Amino acid sequence: MKALVIYISVHHGNTEKIAKVMANALDADLLEVKQMDASMLEQYDFIGFGSGIYFGKYHKNLLGFADTLPMLRNKKAFIFSTSGLRKIRFIHDFSKPLKEKLQRKGFAVIGEFSCRGFDTSWAAMIVGGINKGRPNARDLKQAEDFARALRDSRPSG
Repeated sequence: MKALVIYISVHHGNTEKIAKVMANALDADLLEVKQMDASMLEQYDFIGFGSGIYFGKYHKNLLGFADTLPMLRNKKAFIFSTSGLRKIRFIHDFSKPLKEKLQRKGFAVIGEFSCRGFDTSWAAMIVGGINKGRPNARDLKQAEDFARALRDSRPSG
């Protein structure tokens, strides 16, 4: 299976660090959202989509890119994010909109990964930011393990 990791990382490079580790573990191509055209996805079977979380949502450019995708069949996807706040299912389930967009486009979303990232948004800026040093070595190892588990669970070809 040919793999691709698509990401957008804006402020501190948090998501880019995670994307690079995952792409390496998957032996995947790595591209930023701004480098993408929806037609490019035809050549890939397994695609990761990731960004930082901004006010409870994936980056608007990643969500917008998902909206432009044509219906695709036999494509597997995973989603990943970095965030100043911890994801709390049913309360702060920020992955749900992206996951639903991808599913409506025909993707089978087979995994999700999220970790903390250094955050200097409006409220966090008052104290000099939160989650300094994140993602850290442990976060990167967890991202690598997540990607390897996905790689090992997919059929080769």
